[in-house]
Amino acid sequence: MPVRPRLRSLAAAVAALPLALAATALPSAAAAEPDQYVALGDSYAAGNGTGWPDLSLSCYRSSLAYAPLVAKARPNTSLTFRACSGAETGDVTGGQTAALSSSTDFVTVSIGGNDVGFVDLILSCVNSWDELLCRSTVAKVDARIDAELPAKLDATYADIRTRAPGAKVMVVGYPKPFGGAVSCSQASGVNTREAGLLDGVSAHLDRVLAARAKAAGFTYLDPAATFTGHEVCSATPFVWGKKTGLLDIYHPTRAGYRDGFAPLVRAAMG
Repeated sequence: MPVRPRLRSLAAAVAALPLALAATALPSAAAAEPDQYVALGDSYAAGNGTGWPDLSLSCYRSSLAYAPLVAKARPNTSLTFRACSGAETGDVTGGQTAALSSSTDFVTVSIGGNDVGFVDLILSCVNSWDELLCRSTVAKVDARIDAELPAKLDATYADIRTRAPGAKVMVVGYPKPFGGAVSCSQASGVNTREAGLLDGVSAHLDRVLAARAKAAGFTYLDPAATFTGHEVCSATPFVWGKKTGLLDIYHPTRAGYRDGFAPLVRAAMG
């Protein structure tokens, strides 16, 4: 049998090896692409309460907030952090969602509190001994939650879905600050009745967030699952009371971000 045809066949097979190996390597290269995670929202996402705005002083973005903690602990995850202290729904749609794209895999959004008057609640109920003023402000905030917030959330969630059509979107709720107990210096200025009213506002807000998230096809993350038992006056609080910096009062502690919010997000991501 002639030897030359065999040599030609062997040479052709050797020449084809690099192409075959490259084709085999393609799935592995694709699998190595990092998950794209975008974190949107207000001070509860940015990191107020950590006392460490090391990523952005103007927005109080902190590496100790839940999004950076999740991205750091989760293998092969790239974070784009756009949450900003003081943000309302219009700030999310007016700038933060520009970070989203068809390549985005995960989105978290904590928003709504500023739209309905979180600061007014603090000034009226925490920095005042006037219970009538607190009650009046709570009534106004509850009314805004029902009358104004659903449409604002729907518009925000629609913008997120349009910009990131394939992403898993997680709506993060707000924890109840008191759980009925106000017997500590952290709760200075708040009596038991006011604490109940403020917890009620948080619960009301979370119900609306959960309903609108469900309507949008998003995942709602209920902070009660991890924050219950860690209120302002507990032995290990996940929420600050009054005795801390002005920008941090009634926001999550470092433990609140690390052990309250971050496990919820990581579990939802899978």
